[in-house]
Amino acid sequence: MRLKIHHSTRYRYDAPATDVIQALRLSPSNHDGQHIIAWRIDADIDGSFRESIDAFGNAVTMFYADGPTSDVTITVTGEAEITDTAGIVRAPETLPPAVYLRQTTLTAPDPAIGALAKRFADREPLAALHALCGALFNEMRFEVGATTARTSAAEALIAGHGVCQDFAHIFVSAARTLGVPARYVSGHLARTTPQGAAHAWAEALVPGLGWVAFDPANGICATTSYLRVAIGLDYRDAAPLRGARRGGGGEMLSVTVDASDAMRQSQN
Repeated sequence: MRLKIHHSTRYRYDAPATDVIQALRLSPSNHDGQHIIAWRIDADIDGSFRESIDAFGNAVTMFYADGPTSDVTITVTGEAEITDTAGIVRAPETLPPAVYLRQTTLTAPDPAIGALAKRFADREPLAALHALCGALFNEMRFEVGATTARTSAAEALIAGHGVCQDFAHIFVSAARTLGVPARYVSGHLARTTPQGAAHAWAEALVPGLGWVAFDPANGICATTSYLRVAIGLDYRDAAPLRGARRGGGGEMLSVTVDASDAMRQSQN
């Protein structure tokens, strides 16, 4: 499938903010099953961009605004060709697998996550991970606005609802509790209508197969509809945008993501 992406993020401040800096993890990389045809990041105000690679191998674009601003929009446009790998991810690795056994503030397990993991502890790893993915899809309620970027896996599981970020955090936490290296993934999922956020899922290291992508929010492994952008121990490592500023007062954030099948668009 050829995916076409248009991702727009707008920040509006109550007053002009100075020293606006944004760390953008918005650029995917090539690997088996994923080929980037074209990709571009733009800002609607004057500023400079600097490219780097972080410890996880993610492409990071730093944006530095030239002067005070009360309104800035970061726009991403691109196309990528995705081929079927049955959910198996073969991408360059910069860190040893053991790193992905580390729990974080957002993934720290509590007794409820421990009990969730224990339900599948007697199964071989791949079967356990599929069962975990299916259980979260069937037993958790997807609800926009019920959680925030600071909600932990434990909090979301007890509440019984959340968004894709929460489903991914719970999956990662439970997988690590089972002794399986797991990581958080941010990216895009092709849909028929624009969305108000990017997508998130998880990858787990299965003996004999390698890294496998699981999307517990949809109860499936990743397909050709998924574009992988960034990875990390949790959301904070792979967040599409994280920034800092001086002043500006209150902030309003709006996001629009249109990820769709480019070939279907061309036939309409």
